[in-house]
Amino acid sequence: MTAPIAASTITGTAASVAGEPMLVLEEVNTYYGQIHALQGVDLSVAEGEIVTLIGANGAGKTTTLKTISGLLHPRHGTVRFEGTDVSRTPAHLLVRRGIGHAPEGRRIFSRMSVLENLMMGAFTRETPTIPPDLERVMTLFPRLRERSHQLGGTLSGGEQQMLAIGRALMSHPRLLLLDEPSLGLSPILVQQIFAIIREINSQGTTVLLVEQNALQALSIAHRAYVLQTGRVVLAGPAKDVMSNETVRKAYLGED
Repeated sequence: MTAPIAASTITGTAASVAGEPMLVLEEVNTYYGQIHALQGVDLSVAEGEIVTLIGANGAGKTTTLKTISGLLHPRHGTVRFEGTDVSRTPAHLLVRRGIGHAPEGRRIFSRMSVLENLMMGAFTRETPTIPPDLERVMTLFPRLRERSHQLGGTLSGGEQQMLAIGRALMSHPRLLLLDEPSLGLSPILVQQIFAIIREINSQGTTVLLVEQNALQALSIAHRAYVLQTGRVVLAGPAKDVMSNETVRKAYLGED
């Protein structure tokens, strides 16, 4: 069981380091029925950043991403994207606004080809605008080019993860939400996926990353938040969060 982190150990701030805030959550409270999953979450992501959200299973990380992408709506609090309140905006309209989401578990269409999966990611877009992003995805993930006519369900776990990220990129997002992209992958593939996340960010896409592999996530992020039972208990520059003694013991496996 992860030891609790006292709120008094919070360091740093949620202030942007790369530009004006693109995404802001203020006192967000999200429920599953009567279960109070997110309890007053404050979070911000600046344009151009990689921000990571770490925490134990059940801490509320996936719920946070679902609340941002419109799959869930907060009962109280506000989600703002590029200055607009999107707390009640349906998920498909948030895709059009520029939020892409690669969910936990990949959720690819197993009976559709790689190319068809990618084109599903572009369903909100006009056809003439799609080819440059398709080429971008194929360049980032050469294996998808090789497997373009293969059914998604026959891909390896690593290839399916590449496809899930590629499908999210096909919506041409300004903000990309990634939920556990390294889950179940070999160490070599984990390294590849994190290198690709860095490359995606360097090309101008802002990233909010949920990841169990805290060490890898903190190593590529600009800033970090630690969630614990639905509350943010630590926030600050990733290097400062990584050096926090409690975080090192709880999430980085150090004694």
